[in-house]
Amino acid sequence: MTSSPSRTPSGTEAPAVTLISALQSLSRAQREAAARIAHELDWPRSGVAVLHLLAKCGPVSLTDIAAHLRVDLSVASRQVSTLADAGYVVRTVDADDRRVRTVDLTEAGRAFAAEAAVQYTNMIDRAFAAWSPEDLDEATRTLDRLVDTISADTAHRRSPQNQQEFA
Repeated sequence: MTSSPSRTPSGTEAPAVTLISALQSLSRAQREAAARIAHELDWPRSGVAVLHLLAKCGPVSLTDIAAHLRVDLSVASRQVSTLADAGYVVRTVDADDRRVRTVDLTEAGRAFAAEAAVQYTNMIDRAFAAWSPEDLDEATRTLDRLVDTISADTAHRRSPQNQQEFA
């Protein structure tokens, strides 16, 4: 009997599969924390993520928002439209490339993003109070490596020369 790639010869889950399960749990915990903050702010979680991005990066294109959040352009567009309708962001035509729309925070959006940042910082401070700076640095390096590893495989699979794999 041969072992599947997701199982060791003894029949237990392979370490990489266990790691992915842990990452999925981490992702769920992060979504729950973000949802809790969004609930406290009385705003959808996805909109808070866009506000955070704009507060951090400044004006960006809709395409950049979608890429950073790793969502479809139509999803990012709906999120930005909701924020624009609420008066938190404004869309302008890029001066250098008139085909590109740039999204930026309004004063109300900056205030809302700042409030969300305070909520987020308070939650993070509570959650990681028992962690040393060295523990946090090590975890950050490991997570960055995981993201790079998984993203590299995803980018390979989505590259134009590999598109026929998904046809």
